[in-house]
Amino acid sequence: MNNYISSKPSTMKLKQTINPILLYFIHFIISLYTILTYIPYYFLSESRQEKSNQIKAKPVNSKPASAFRSVNSFDGLASVLYPGCDTLDKVFMYAKNKYKDKRLLGTREVLNEEDEIQPNGKIFKKVILGHYNWLSYEDVFVRAFNFGNGLQMLGQKPKTNIAIFCETRAEWMIAAQACFMYNFQLVTLYATLGGPAIVHGLNETEVTNIITSKELLQTKLKDIVSLVPRLRHIITVDGKPPAWSELPKGVIVHTMAAVQALGAKASAENEPPSAPAPSDIAVIMYTSGSTGLPKGVMIAHSNIIAGITGMAERIPRLGEEDVYIGYLPLAHVLELSAELVCLSHGCRIGYSSPQTLADQSSKIKKGSKGDTSMLKPTLMAAVPEIMDRIYKNVMNKVNEMSSFQRNLFILAYNYKMEQISKGRSTPLCDRFIFRRVRSLLGGNIRLLLCGGAPLSAATQRFMNICFCCSVGQGYGLTESSGAGTITEVWDYNTGRVGAPLVCCEIKLKNWEEGGYFNTDKPHPRGEILIGGKNVTMGYYKNEAKTKADFFEDENGQRWLCTGDIGEFDPDGCLKIIDRKKDLVKLQAGEYVSLGKVEAALKNLPLIDNICAYANSYHSYVIGFVVPNQKELTQLARKKGFKGTWEELCNSCEMENEVLKVLSEAAVSASLEKFEIPMKIRLSPEPWTPETGLVTDAFKLKRKELKTHYQADIERMYGRK
Repeated sequence: MNNYISSKPSTMKLKQTINPILLYFIHFIISLYTILTYIPYYFLSESRQEKSNQIKAKPVNSKPASAFRSVNSFDGLASVLYPGCDTLDKVFMYAKNKYKDKRLLGTREVLNEEDEIQPNGKIFKKVILGHYNWLSYEDVFVRAFNFGNGLQMLGQKPKTNIAIFCETRAEWMIAAQACFMYNFQLVTLYATLGGPAIVHGLNETEVTNIITSKELLQTKLKDIVSLVPRLRHIITVDGKPPAWSELPKGVIVHTMAAVQALGAKASAENEPPSAPAPSDIAVIMYTSGSTGLPKGVMIAHSNIIAGITGMAERIPRLGEEDVYIGYLPLAHVLELSAELVCLSHGCRIGYSSPQTLADQSSKIKKGSKGDTSMLKPTLMAAVPEIMDRIYKNVMNKVNEMSSFQRNLFILAYNYKMEQISKGRSTPLCDRFIFRRVRSLLGGNIRLLLCGGAPLSAATQRFMNICFCCSVGQGYGLTESSGAGTITEVWDYNTGRVGAPLVCCEIKLKNWEEGGYFNTDKPHPRGEILIGGKNVTMGYYKNEAKTKADFFEDENGQRWLCTGDIGEFDPDGCLKIIDRKKDLVKLQAGEYVSLGKVEAALKNLPLIDNICAYANSYHSYVIGFVVPNQKELTQLARKKGFKGTWEELCNSCEMENEVLKVLSEAAVSASLEKFEIPMKIRLSPEPWTPETGLVTDAFKLKRKELKTHYQADIERMYGRK
């Protein structure tokens, strides 16, 4: 099967409309500029292309099933960041002693909140935010120590579970560090989970204490507390919640500040914390799984430390000058790992949210500054869905420019793409053309780390060009502590996720049903297996699933069977080319990769999101599409169709018009005829984690989408 995405630069260039004579003159000037700037560049710097061509990983032996290791850990996998720091409390103690008075966690002050009435009558809450207020490493340590001691006073015992159900914020990290110090097993739950999933996680782990926020207590927990019989203490991180008369008998609500005060008062007479061992559970992380109820992954201290050791090695010059912006869910392994990497290297972490991230974000009052403008981060993590949105928003603005501005931008874009492909930089373009786009994320970003799902080649190249930074595309799972691979910062190839990290090794296992073999030429292919100290202990209270997904080899090394299909390039970098769960056999015997179909179509300006669907009783693929409101409205006007947004989405005529656009794009992306959707359903409602149709990392929940669109599936497949 073909790769998910094409990475040829020629296919990603933007089209320009400019007078041919003027274009010839511009190209002459560009060529002259390129020659003049290339001479000092040639003598003063090592070509990015030379680095990119280096071998990054290689097999440990000549057998087809051999594991690939990074050339930097070929003789032995790395497992600790600092000598003797084999548990998370020791890592933080090391960082606290080294960076004692340096700033660590930052939170913006809320100056004012206003209700803004929209034209449709809806009320949006807007905020005006002040500067970041910072806690030093020492401040965070003291607060975490006192909080852990206070929890101990409330009856929390070492090696017992305590839940955190809270938005990403400084208090989340303080609570986590308290649990690591006192050897409490931290159960993490996404703030966007539905009631049944929250109840399942809390009851399965038998927690008596939960850490949350006032808002989540009021909006989510209030309705389900009576279904969690063991619950005794609710701790709110942001002050006292409003009086609540329906509180079940035996449940007490505390503030985090009160628990810290309790711990500070008792610290002199209490015994020191019970220190964890490397093999002790640090986190039971409930995945926002794309199928069924969430599963709790048991992650030991040694697993997380190995994972962040591997990640840190891929970020050059990581240190006190770096500022990281934290806004993804801390209950997701990508965000937790990224913040722990930063915390252990003296970086600052400033907190944000998707609603306040940029000046144009939904909760930022017009004229006020978003978090990136205030913080000016150098490091940022993102999921592809967020990067795709940024890409589409900027390209929409480019299309609205005057003809001169648009063509200038396109010329600079295409010129820089050519230079990047040759391993060169473009300082003048960066300074004069792309500075305004770069300022959307604060202007100082040097590395964007992307994970959670495949990133399209077009979006990755766009981020490289317009934000003038490296995009570290990574691959990892909760079950591997988030660690697996990350691309090198100087590797600007697209469509790859990099070489194995120094903490793990990767091998490919034959999958006969899908036709993937580690003996395939020119590149070995198969199911990705990850081995190393970062591979977790398995699923909480689910021995059968643990045995199905994990195994130990003859050397006692733990391995994870990922279910993803990969391919190794000659330089040792991995490509994700398929997924076992996404493969469907059609009636005529052809195999269709649903993920491949979606990746080929999701970057169309007309498409905000797409889910391909097929079953073995039929001979063609269908799709559910969330269209872009602006683009669809323009298409309807062009074709002479009128109506409300819902009427346009429910129109058979508009379905057919969108299908034509999809079909043209599918042919351009070299999809086979049987892979191209034959019928589609337009959805007027976006898919968000709150709808339950996508995970918190915006991965499609295929089972829920199938249930949601069952009537449409029957219609599109001709059943009454």
